Amino acid sequence: MSYDASAVRSATGEILSAIGEDPMREGLVETPDRVARSFAEIFSGLHEDPSEHLKKTFHVDTDELVILKDITFYSMCEHHLLPFFGRVHVAYLPANGRITGLSKLARCVDGYARRPQVQERLTGQIASAIESTLTPLGVGVIVEAEHMCMTMRGVHKEHPVTMTSTFRGTLAESARKQEVLSLVRS
Repeated sequence: MSYDASAVRSATGEILSAIGEDPMREGLVETPDRVARSFAEIFSGLHEDPSEHLKKTFHVDTDELVILKDITFYSMCEHHLLPFFGRVHVAYLPANGRITGLSKLARCVDGYARRPQVQERLTGQIASAIESTLTPLGVGVIVEAEHMCMTMRGVHKEHPVTMTSTFRGTLAESARKQEVLSLVRS
């Protein structure tokens, strides 16, 4: 399914009317266009395979951990269409020296974040993409996020952080997992 900006504009106008606003009010006249443009960017991950970014690889004589931490991301909760945002930490143990560019890891994170999402799935999708594309000896992904569906509505809690993680392959082993966690915390 492709992105339909016209339908987004129309639906935005209907939502404005449904909440009791006048879509023709001066401050709202251009809102449907703005929302259509912003949704095209916010949900752009729906129209790509984020694992494609990881296919550009290099061979380096290493058997040490690669960790990229504090990758910022923004996503939309699929339950309320409200933002959640935070940081992703990615670790992998290359097999046979096969690595990818650091920016490729960040682009992969963005590709999965830019779609209606839940944090638990996001964590697993990033790990699965790294695992299937790079075939490392192990992979670990940790996601820390604040969910606006908990702060703006519902329980109204200030700055709660939700953490999810997955560790696979050799990084699931206790000592390696602790090494990754220690390095991410440092």
